This record gives sequence, C-alpha cells and structure tokens, in this order.
Amino acid sequence: MKRILPAVFALLFFTSCGDGIKKTAAPDSAEPSYGDYFVTSSIGDASYLNPILATDNASGSINGLIFNGLVKYDKNLKITADLADSWEISDNGLAVTFHLRKNVLWHDGAPFTSDDVKFTYERLIDPEVKTPFGSDYALIKKLETPDKHTVKVTYKETFAPALESWMMGIVPRHIFQGSDFNSSPANRRPVGTGPFVFKEWKTDEKIVLESNKNYFEGRPYIDRYIFRIIPDQSVEFLELRNRSIDEMSLTPDQWNAYKEFFSAYNKFRYPAFQYVYMGFNLYNPFFSDIRVRRALAHALNKNEIINGVLLGMGKPATGPFPPQSWAYNSEVKDFEYSPEKAREILFSLGWRTEKDGYLHKDGKVFEFTIMTNQGNKIRSLSAEIIQSQLKAVGIKANIRIIEWSSFIHQFIDKHNFDAVILGWNLSRDPDQFAIWNSAQTKEGQYNFVGYSNPEVDRLLENGRRVFDLKKRERIYREIHAKIFNDIPYIFLYYPEALPVVHKRFKNVEAAPAGIGWNFHKWWVPANEQKYMLTR
Repeated sequence: MKRILPAVFALLFFTSCGDGIKKTAAPDSAEPSYGDYFVTSSIGDASYLNPILATDNASGSINGLIFNGLVKYDKNLKITADLADSWEISDNGLAVTFHLRKNVLWHDGAPFTSDDVKFTYERLIDPEVKTPFGSDYALIKKLETPDKHTVKVTYKETFAPALESWMMGIVPRHIFQGSDFNSSPANRRPVGTGPFVFKEWKTDEKIVLESNKNYFEGRPYIDRYIFRIIPDQSVEFLELRNRSIDEMSLTPDQWNAYKEFFSAYNKFRYPAFQYVYMGFNLYNPFFSDIRVRRALAHALNKNEIINGVLLGMGKPATGPFPPQSWAYNSEVKDFEYSPEKAREILFSLGWRTEKDGYLHKDGKVFEFTIMTNQGNKIRSLSAEIIQSQLKAVGIKANIRIIEWSSFIHQFIDKHNFDAVILGWNLSRDPDQFAIWNSAQTKEGQYNFVGYSNPEVDRLLENGRRVFDLKKRERIYREIHAKIFNDIPYIFLYYPEALPVVHKRFKNVEAAPAGIGWNFHKWWVPANEQKYMLTR
C-alpha cells in the first residue's frame, strides 16, 4: 500500500467497509460505562512501535492507538481534525497552515507543540532514518513553526495527497532528540499523544496498552487493550471459541463454521480495501525476463484459489487498485489461464521437459522457492495450489513458511527471496509512489521486488501533481494497466474482510471507514464487564 496508515486502519478489523456490509452492531442507547479490557490477537509480533519506522500491520495497529497525526479520516473517509484542529490551504495549493490543538499532552506529561511536528518531518526526510514514507515529504520546500501551535508547510510543487500525508503519527522531540532514531529504546517503549498509553511489551507474547485519562478527545471507555501474539490462525480460532479473545479476522472456512461458535460475537463481511499477490525478486536473473513472468501468469488459475481457499469470498485481482477505488481500471483483462501458453513460452526460451517431468535448461531444473509468513492459512494454502499448478507445466516450486519478523527483516528487506506471497492494505488515495517508484528500493522501503519502469515513475509523479480528480483518474488507471502488463507481481485476488467482535462491546458502528474508526468510544455495560483493571 501507499502507506500503512498510522491510524486504526492497519488490520482487517479496521479496514474500510465500502459496500456490501453483511452485519452491523447498532449503537447502544444506554449510558456508557468505563472499564473492561479488549483482547485481540495477531499472527505476528510488532517490529517498531514508532510510526515512522513501522512497515507491518502488527506495528501499525498498535501505533494507531498510541500516536496521532495532524489529521485523520472520519467515519465517512473525509479528512478531519486530529492534532490539528483546523488548517488553511493557500498559494494555489502549495502551502498548508495547520493550527494545532492547545493543551495536548504527551503520555509522559510534556506538552505537544509545533517543535514535535518539525522534528517528525526532519526524521522523515533524514536519509539515515530507515523509513519507507520519506517520499511523501520530499516535495516539501520548507516547514515553518512561527509559534508553538502553528505549522506552515510549503511545497515545491503541487502535491495532491498533501493533507493525507499528515496522517503520519507525530513523534515526541524530547524523547528522541540526541539518540539514534533507528535504535532508540523508545521504539519499544513509545510515548505518544493517542487514546492509549503503552504499558508493556513481551516479545512474541503480548503488548499491553492502558487508556489515556488525559486524552484530548476524552478518556477511552475501555481500560486496557491487550494485543496477543498467536502465530497460527487455527489456534486463534480456538481462542475465539473459548471466548478468550474479543476479536479476530476470520478465514473463509472459519466464517462458515457452526453458528453456535459465534453466539457471543457479531460478524461482519465486506470487501477489503486490499489485494494479495505473488511478487517476484526482479534482481534475480531468473525473473528479470518478462517472458518467464508471463508464462507463470498463464500457468496460474486464480479462480481455483478463490473457490478452493477463499470459498468464493474474493475476486480475481488485475492490478494495484481494488474495484472500490476510483483508480481501478476495469478495462484491464486478466491473463488467460492456459498451461499450454505457459509451456509454449518456456519452450521458446529453451526449456525442455525431462524424464522427471520438470523443465530443464543448460543442465538446471526450472526451480524456485515461494515464501510466505507463518500462521496465515490462506496464504500457505494459496502457495500449495500455486505449487500444484506450476508442477503441471513442469516448474518445481518449493514452499517455505517463515516467522513474520524474520520474514520481513531477514528476507523481504534484504531482497533475499525468489518469490513471495503477501498482501497490501491500501490507503484510499491511490498514490502508490512508495511501492512502485524505482528509487524506493532501499532496505525497509516498499519496492522490495526492484520494479523499475521510467514511464510508471513519470506517471506516479504526475499523479501527485494534479488536484483534478478526472485527470488523476486517467493517470492512475494508466498506472494500473502498465503495472499489470509488466508483471512485477501476479495479482492474485481482492479478498473480503471477515471480522468478528464480542457482543458485549457497544457502539461498534460499521461505516465506510470500517468498524474501528471510533474504537476509543466503544464501551461495555457494567454488568457485562469481564475484567477489572489492577495496578
């Protein structure tokens, strides 16, 4: 995605709903009560509790509760106030002046000021800081802080996603100043301004947050947020059935389980604003030839994955924008599933089928490894189907499942892979500069496959420079088509989100922004509360 949003949109639980919501939990009319815990889970642990450094969903979901941006999305995906309570756009869109809320405190009691915004900006453009988000701030000509509660940002040229880019979580200057930003202890013991305060982090076990009684939008009703690491979706489901977790994103087979399993939960179903893909390491000479990638695209039957793994709860993907996006190009036609065409292409490149049933060339078998992360049943099953489909055309695909943190930091960030199955949760603005621009390939950045197309680079830059929606629509639809045809990924499917939430939580409201947009306003009636906060 363009960014892992530093708000509560990082996990499927918080992914925007769009149309097709199958179930809602109506807001409760009773008087809200303080108390109780919310226990959720993830198959992978967080990496950095720092919104500038974090690149994974687990980190993003926690950071969204600890930190605030200057602006955020409201329930209808309109940009609204967060740490800035107002702003003005001037100079034909080249300048934005933010007026910051007064009397906002960091969790350690220090005042939040414009100095923190300036410090955050300086870290985002610092080449020594390992952030994938720097490109969103490279067009800033200058950032001025005329007083403690005013920030004026002047751009070198028009930047259409300028306001949205300031959803980035602001970090505290007084905590990080004078230390190595990348390795600061604060990356594991964060201090933010958000609705929840960091309490503890036990690696690969849990992260615990407590309500911020001084939160500027009012103290959250829920006393404690517990983020458990359960590295297997099947085990997660057992925990759900035992009612020891309050929320999870279901797999399709879990969604179809016996109704009595969900007697204590509200179920939701809607198109997720994301896609799942198989990406190729384009630095690998094996995949640098687009003809090889095209053959692989013809060898895959996406409908078999959607019907067999997703149980029909998804659609074939044709590019980096889902059908709900105005950037989606409906004219892009998917590669025909044709093992015959796949073999024909590979034969033309000199590959021949030997007695073992696999393709060989120059004494080597056509063999590579597909990697994906541990605990994600859908991705591992998809890999098995892909493995079988590739074997049918003579390709030997091995599968390697790796623990999440190692997968990201030792393989993805280091470009140490052949092919990977992963997914992107997307921002509503279609600016995907960070994923596809040829300069965004450093360690920790999002173009880890090494994609490079000068024409796409130009279009990505142009898409940022115009405000006119029709012009942007034409640009991004062209980007959709070009990236599809270049095949840096085989876009597999657009999934549906299938979250469940325990029924004791009230004010859970499904909206275009998802079901977590108002999480700090969720509450549990006193007579239904399960846990009591002890200190």
